Amino acid sequence: MVTDIPATTDASFGRELVCYESPRPTSGIHRMVLVLYRQLGRDTVLAPSMRHNFNTRTFSRQYNLGSPANAVYFNCQRETGSGGRRFAQE
Repeated sequence: MVTDIPATTDASFGRELVCYESPRPTSGIHRMVLVLYRQLGRDTVLAPSMRHNFNTRTFSRQYNLGSPANAVYFNCQRETGSGGRRFAQE
């Protein structure tokens, strides 16, 4: 989670509150959503206490963030097998 990103720059200029963890589903298909909100001011959002069962709607209400400015949605699943992709030797 990155906050305090100046409007004319990118996320590297923001303040990282929670580091990014890539998806690692153990089974089945998992839905991932990345959501972008516009903050009302700097230093107005604190890191959530835990990742497990994080609720975006509750977080948005708590910090008066309003509706999302943008969002990205994707599905991911674990690759079959235990060693990833294997290529045949020629």
